[in-house]
Amino acid sequence: MPIADLPLVAPERKVSGLRPLKVLRHFGKLVENKEDTEQVFHIMEATRGRRSHAQARDFIQSSEGQRFLAEGQDIPAMLDDHIRWADCPPGSVAAHYLAFMKREGLSAAGLVAESHRWASPESLPQDQTQWYFDRLRDTHDLFHVLTGYGRDALGEVSLLGFSYEQNHNTGILFIAYAAARQIKKVSGTKAPIFAAIGEGRRLGRAAAWIAHQDIAALMHENIDAARARLKIGKPTVYRQCLRILEAEGTASEQLTLGGAVTQVA
Repeated sequence: MPIADLPLVAPERKVSGLRPLKVLRHFGKLVENKEDTEQVFHIMEATRGRRSHAQARDFIQSSEGQRFLAEGQDIPAMLDDHIRWADCPPGSVAAHYLAFMKREGLSAAGLVAESHRWASPESLPQDQTQWYFDRLRDTHDLFHVLTGYGRDALGEVSLLGFSYEQNHNTGILFIAYAAARQIKKVSGTKAPIFAAIGEGRRLGRAAAWIAHQDIAALMHENIDAARARLKIGKPTVYRQCLRILEAEGTASEQLTLGGAVTQVA
């Protein structure tokens, strides 16, 4: 069935708000195995409350949301079609995105597959709200490219702060501060790690919602122009922390948070 023909909210979808006991249970499992991506998605689902659902509803009912629904565009397939972007100029969002994905060995389809380890598409509510949540997931790596946050440990937790202000899922913020505490514990750094998360939140609040953009058009934009249009500021505290870590002899890339955290940043 075309997505545009699905209900806004399926009858089986439950909006229960924060479930702290479930969060703690799955976080405990994540601590035991930091590569267990499935636990991250459980945490996110247990903290996706009414605000996230209201944001989904408002976008879906907007003119842009209705247009994207009608188009039924497969964002992961579009982003992974690297031939499509091959003739984009070096300064374009597409060129930066392709370079990032190649350097990191990533694909948009890979993130989709990780999310399906937690829940198969058939087990999720068949509604337009799920389409919106999938859109947030599918634009994840564009967040990295547009904000300038790397996939190093510090970049990941800083981007979690930014992402929280874009999707209002408190699970993202919970993981961010828990991971930052781990960085402090492991490295003993004097770098203001928590301030870097706070900066990410400020930048995320000030920026336009990335997942609400026309992604195909965005890919063709000059990246500096796109950042200016979307009001995405520079992560100066993050870069200050990187310099401090380097001076202390601990590069952020050497700090390991586990693959599970990197999948949601």
